[in-house]
Parts: sequence; C-alpha cells; structure tokens
Amino acid sequence: MRANRKVVCRAMALCVGVIGMMSFAAQARDADDGWRWSASLYGWFPSIDGTTRFPSGAGSPSIEVDADDVLDALKFTFMGALEARKGPWGVFTDLVYTDLGGSKSNSRDFRVGQGGLPAGVDGNASLDIKTWIWTLAGSYVLGSTPQNTTQALFGTRMIDMSQTLDWSFNGDIGSLELPGRGGRAEVDVTNWDAIVGLKGVATLSADRRWVLPYYVDVGTGESELTWQALAAVGYSFDWGTTTLGWRYLDYDLKSDAKIKSINFSGLFVGLTFQW
Repeated sequence: MRANRKVVCRAMALCVGVIGMMSFAAQARDADDGWRWSASLYGWFPSIDGTTRFPSGAGSPSIEVDADDVLDALKFTFMGALEARKGPWGVFTDLVYTDLGGSKSNSRDFRVGQGGLPAGVDGNASLDIKTWIWTLAGSYVLGSTPQNTTQALFGTRMIDMSQTLDWSFNGDIGSLELPGRGGRAEVDVTNWDAIVGLKGVATLSADRRWVLPYYVDVGTGESELTWQALAAVGYSFDWGTTTLGWRYLDYDLKSDAKIKSINFSGLFVGLTFQW
C-alpha cells in the first residue's frame, strides 16, 4: 500500500510539473500551421552496467559489459525515431531494440587429498539479453528563436528486458569423471513509466548549419526512478542533419525486482531526415 501511495504521489508531482510547463508554454506560438516531420535512424553503442538477481540462490551477480563487448556480442539491433509537429504542438516516438549474447569458459586444475590426486573442473556460461525501449510523448514549444528552440515533453517510456543465463560444470578426479552439473535461469521485466522533460536544438554558427541537439527527461511509475540525457553536435543540410553525441539512460527498479538496476551509456551516431 505504501509503495502504491509513493507511485501515486510521484505521478501527481509529474502532472503538476506538466501543468506548470504548459502554463508557461502558453506564451509561445508557432506561426507555421503546416505539419513538419522528421525521421531518424541511428546507432547507439553503449556500455551496459546493471545488477540482476538470477533465481539460483547465489545472490545478485553484477552484469558489466563495455562498448567493445557489446559490439562483439551484438546479434541484432534497430534504433529509430519519428517526430511530427503542427504549430507549437508535436508528438514523437523513439524505439530501441537490441539482442546481445556472449559466453565465457574457464578451467582449473588442482590436487585432492594428502596423496595429491589430480583433479580438474571446467565451467561454461552464456548470457543472452534482449531489450526493447520505447518512448512515446507529446511536446509543446516553450520558446523558439533563430538561436534556440526548446520543447516541453510529457509522455511514457516502456522497457522490456529478458535475460537468460545458461551454465554447465564438468570435472574429474584422477581417471574418474564426475557427473556434470548445469542449468538455466531466466528473468524478465516490463515496466511502464510516466516521463516529463525538455528537448531542443541550439545553433552554433551564424548560418545555422552547426547545431547542438539536447534532451533530458525523468520519470517514475512501475520503476522507482528512470532518467535519460543526451547531447550531440550536428551539421544540417537542406534535407536533414547528421549528429554525433553521447546518450545516457538509467533505470532504478523496485527493490523486489529480479533485475534491480540497469543503465546504458555511450556514443551514438544519427541521421535525421526532415520534410
């Protein structure tokens, strides 16, 4: 009951924040009543850090993967975004899907007993991680000048993650092979959270070709807390914009969740088409 009250209170705080931003945003207007569209494809190469409690009775092993390992273990990925605006109002969606997998093997030799009987053990483990991250939000222009455009965000983000751990152990003592042991553990989580934030683009040159896109949001709901931030440098052409930047996404899940925390942090390269 207390946990539900905390979620309700946080949701009310988010609503109050949205209402406040909307009141401020009512002062801004966009003279162009036509639809403006943009579509983005990008590659995000994050390091992954998190803690998962697999149902093996072994506590909470930590998952730590750097960007090089992500690239080596990448099986499939799709990342894209779509945005539409009419006047000061807009809507956008962002989708990230990744399928990662890797394995680790090791062995150890040792001696047993006073006679030093030779023994050995081999261990193999593999981990597969599939993740969907979907953001859907509305936006409203707080202010627009030739140097900067800032929008308020209000919407939701969903994370759906499944992790599968397989392991096996084989050993021997002298010429006697011991029976192998192995198993599989699976955990998954699907969380929906309300988010509010800001996004915008600042110009860095007089011809407005060099730009600085930025984004930040914070939310709560089925997660204790989630937040995201990115900043990039881009160059605009008549047909769109190329960008290079850094993106960070963090989830602090419920204390009783099997996946307790997860964050993604790394470089991204994007290509945005505008019409």
